[in-house]
Amino acid sequence: MNDISLGVAFGLLLLLLLCSAFFSSSETAMMALNRYRLKHMADQGHRGAMQAQRLLQEPDRLIGVILLGNNFVNIFASSVVTLVALRWGDLGIAIAPIVLTLLILIFAEVLPKTLAVLHSERISFAVATPLRGLQVLLHPAVRGVNIISNGIIGLLRLLPTDPGEDYLSRDELRTVVSQSGGQIRRSHQTMLLRILDMEAISVEDRMVPRAEIEAIDLDDDWNLVVEQLTTSPHTRVPVCQGGLDNIVGIIHLRTIARILGHDEFDREALVKHMSEPYFVPESTPLTTQLLNFQKTAQRIAVVVDEYGQTRGVITTDDVLEEIVGELNLQPQTNQLADIHPQKDGSFLVDGSVNLRELNRTMNWTFPVDGPKTLNGLLLEYLEDIPTPGTGVKLADHPVEVVQIADNQIKRVRIYPALVDPNSDNSSESSDG
Repeated sequence: MNDISLGVAFGLLLLLLLCSAFFSSSETAMMALNRYRLKHMADQGHRGAMQAQRLLQEPDRLIGVILLGNNFVNIFASSVVTLVALRWGDLGIAIAPIVLTLLILIFAEVLPKTLAVLHSERISFAVATPLRGLQVLLHPAVRGVNIISNGIIGLLRLLPTDPGEDYLSRDELRTVVSQSGGQIRRSHQTMLLRILDMEAISVEDRMVPRAEIEAIDLDDDWNLVVEQLTTSPHTRVPVCQGGLDNIVGIIHLRTIARILGHDEFDREALVKHMSEPYFVPESTPLTTQLLNFQKTAQRIAVVVDEYGQTRGVITTDDVLEEIVGELNLQPQTNQLADIHPQKDGSFLVDGSVNLRELNRTMNWTFPVDGPKTLNGLLLEYLEDIPTPGTGVKLADHPVEVVQIADNQIKRVRIYPALVDPNSDNSSESSDG
């Protein structure tokens, strides 16, 4: 080596720096790969992705090959530089480590690793096949290094994590969907996030409450029953006898459309065409109820509490609205039909509106961990049935009770939120 020419030495050093850059960029690119995108591409038959996925299935062997090769070429480069430096005596020996450090740092570490982060897929797929060949070629050496390192890990009791931990949790998946940017349309992101939230939502959160159930009572006057069936906006209507706590069936208006209004249609015909009611507990998770609807081929269910009393009804449309959003939005304002914008910037809102849908539509923050409707929230806070004109501050919004009927708050006026840096979303009330 003492007789080696400077041209050959510098050529050899350049080759070694390129090899070092190869190993450095390979390590960074492989570790920076999106594992889920990689799996998708491998499943689609992409050869580079398949090779990269195979290498990443044994990360200890992959790291062993890269580090073994990288350290070898770096040490070899150091030896070459040292031999060249000896020709310039002590000055060359003093300068050589500085020059080699800068060369390795810039051209074999920082530059290739930066490029690897920016183009991880392209570089990973390009180096996968050479790395696979080196893995086979250097298998004995890599095997020995891995045995020693794994033995030390075992002595230190730093056991590898459970492979199951590689799977995304629900919260992690929410983050992935939220940060997908333009890869997923905004509307699709919203639906995916709503699906992920359905586990925490029960039937009670989405049901039509008892006070809003439009049911047919067999004990009512027959002319009233016929009028209800004729004017009902619903396809399926609950049928009770003596009150909502005794629902005896569900009538599908399409099954009686032919005879409705004819003399042959009477109470017996109505009872004959009824189907058995389907009862579900109010605490049933919404995801479970959706599966139950599929299994039972039902479209409507009566929601009952622990005492068997009717709390409301829920349909498949109610469940699907949790995913795709409210279906009865006003075309002009894209708001719920229960929300009526006013010229002064306030909103007249029906007391029966669902709080979760109200928050979602208006981007408000009314609490939803208690009552499910605006009427229930106000009654719980006021602890009394208010008179029209009563004002209350909830979630920084001034709220005024406008109409009371049947011991319920039928309509309220909600003003824009008041921004007060010294407040913490406290609630205050006063009689107007």
